[in-house]
Order: sequence, then structure tokens, then C-alpha cells
Amino acid sequence: MMKIKGVIIQGSSRSNGNTGKIVSFIQERTGFESIDLKSKKIGAFDYNFENEGDDFLPLMKEIVYNYDTLIFATPVYWYSMSGIMKNFFDRISDCLKTEKELGRMLRGKNMGMVSCGSDAELKKGFEMPFVESANYLGMNYLGNFHTWLENDLIPDSLKTELSIFLENQMMTSE
Repeated sequence: MMKIKGVIIQGSSRSNGNTGKIVSFIQERTGFESIDLKSKKIGAFDYNFENEGDDFLPLMKEIVYNYDTLIFATPVYWYSMSGIMKNFFDRISDCLKTEKELGRMLRGKNMGMVSCGSDAELKKGFEMPFVESANYLGMNYLGNFHTWLENDLIPDSLKTELSIFLENQMMTSE
């Protein structure tokens, strides 16, 4: 089975919202597949690991066995990643406690982040949880790119900049 080079993991409360439009644009440019976290049942982190029957572990297995590059795509909610995305990151703790072999398989994989906000400014510090998670997990952090829409469309200048970022950061790391 040939490995698929990358996946975009979308964490938005609206599958077809602004972040979804950005994800579709990235897919067109990269050929990466996408996973919509809203379509999965992923419980909050539980110290007793009583949620092991949800979609998280099967999803993590799909991710680690099939993809080398992971792009996390999240809207900006209250100056932070979405709750759905935060839940997913919290659950990575399962891969450090009860599924250690699965967690170890994240080492050496590539991680990037794309945010989508209501304007062109991304507040300082937004990227930190992604950078530090990549560092902790032994992943290669490839960078971040902030996006927004104007009149429900991706501005042409942003499309150009995002395409360059994807080509330089996400597509050359294999």
C-alpha cells in the first residue's frame, strides 16, 4: 500500500464554513486528503480512559499509518483554536498513556497549521500550542499560515501567498 503524502485535519463547527473553503483550496493545490473532525465522535480527554470506544483511536491509527504530513486547519475562536481541535489535541494524551506505540509513530512526521479568522490579523501566541505539541511529539513543525475570507471568497492575493506557502513549506518536506 502506497502512503498518501498528507492530510488536512479540519476542526471547525461548520464543515462548509470559511475554514472548509480554505481546506478545499489547500486540497486543490496539494492533493492532500482531508478529515473533518466534526464528522467524528471524539470525547474529551478522560483520565480513566473511559471514552476509548469513540472515533479517536481508529482515527489516529488512520492518520499515523497513512500520512507523513498533517496540516491542522482551524478557525480562530476567541483567540484560540476551535474546541473541536483542542479536544483532538487533548486526546493525543491517550497516545502517550495507553497507546504508546501509536504515539511514538508520530515522531518524524510533519505538522503545519492553517488558521482562518475574521480578518487578516492573527494574535501573537496563537501558533504556540501547535509548535510545542510538535516539539513534544518529535514532529517537524513546518509553519503556519493565517487566512480569512472577504465577501465569502478567498482574496486573490491570499490565494497566491497561500499557494507559495504550501509549495515552499508543505510540499517540499517529504
